[in-house]
Amino acid sequence: MNTTSAAVAGAITFLWLGMVLAISFLEAPLKFRAPGVTIPIGLSIGRVVFRALNLVETALAGVVIAAVAAGSPSVTVVALTTIAVVVLAGQLAVVRPRLNQRSDAVLAGDDPARRRSRAHLYYVALEMVKVLSLLALGCVALAR
Repeated sequence: MNTTSAAVAGAITFLWLGMVLAISFLEAPLKFRAPGVTIPIGLSIGRVVFRALNLVETALAGVVIAAVAAGSPSVTVVALTTIAVVVLAGQLAVVRPRLNQRSDAVLAGDDPARRRSRAHLYYVALEMVKVLSLLALGCVALAR
């Protein structure tokens, strides 16, 4: 990749990675440990926070795609970019709607223990894949 494209792709990738780590792996689990935060309150907060995070992620993904496309990327950079973007798209198109349905039910008074869902586990697994791909992409992009 050319120097400018590599620098932009690397910087934006690490910004994206930091946001995912901070929200998904720090804020999300910790909010339920705060005194007075019930499951419905935590879900309401989570929906707002993840909606904002996903909007920002989409914008950052667009910038990374543009920087990579403009920079004569290696096959590795293209593959890692594709993995991160496809995982994000899968989260937004497939997993988030299922999580929203479940949180709608809980917010409407449904007992969360009564109806278990694996959607959250799928989201977390995809987050881990995305984190690893972003880490690798940032390193490879900046290794030039």
